[in-house]
Amino acid sequence: MIPTLDQRLALRQRPDRIPAMRQRWSRLLFAHWNLEPTLIQETLPKGLHVDTFNGEAWIGIVPFYMQRVRPVFAPPLPWLSWFLELNVRTYVYDDQGNSGVWFYSLDCNQPVAVEIARWAFHLPYQHARMKAVLTGETVDYRCQRKGEPVASRYQYRPAETALRTAEPGTLEFFLLERYLLFSTSSKGHIYTGQVHHEPYPFTEAVCDVVDLEPLRQAGFKVEDSRARSLLYSPGVDVTVFPLQRAKGLPKKVAAASAAFRPDSAP
Repeated sequence: MIPTLDQRLALRQRPDRIPAMRQRWSRLLFAHWNLEPTLIQETLPKGLHVDTFNGEAWIGIVPFYMQRVRPVFAPPLPWLSWFLELNVRTYVYDDQGNSGVWFYSLDCNQPVAVEIARWAFHLPYQHARMKAVLTGETVDYRCQRKGEPVASRYQYRPAETALRTAEPGTLEFFLLERYLLFSTSSKGHIYTGQVHHEPYPFTEAVCDVVDLEPLRQAGFKVEDSRARSLLYSPGVDVTVFPLQRAKGLPKKVAAASAAFRPDSAP
């Protein structure tokens, strides 16, 4: 079941459940390349389908800052709650039409966060050495995954244009407005994790350096380092909800999907 725009909009609704964590995602670069859908589909587990925009599949590299990461019942800790993350992702939907993110890797320089995310969310987190230097609005971001001889680098800044939010139905909406993640357990079960945040404020990104090494590590051959889409967001505050075994839309989201119409979108 291909997701409708109503279903995509409905996933913005805050889940009617107790959250697990709070955090902030900051200074994000969204660098995306388009690929043939079949190349993505053959990498996905049974039960997930490649999501496309105008017939094209998309793969992205997203470096950013993780800030104030903590359980809902605890304050952030200086030695644990601030770190860096870089993920390689594509976009998928399940048999019920729930759309979300599929991660090929998530590099991180906080060892405790790596182990917790592997255990609690079944996500392919990887230990890495990472560094981000901020000069004015320019981020110089470097990542070297443990066991890999080559480091990747991203130097990016926001364009000098006003921030905006993505209009439903646009490519920017397709790439940015994602509120579910999918993962699989060692037994092959598909799980979903839901997040809630305000729509991303964003503008175009200006990139002086964009490295393709994480795509190579994920098994993709992308020859052109010039990304098809380069977007920047200053960030959002995020509420994270516990992982669930995939079994269709939550009741609140299903009800919202039935009632939602594009002309009433926020």
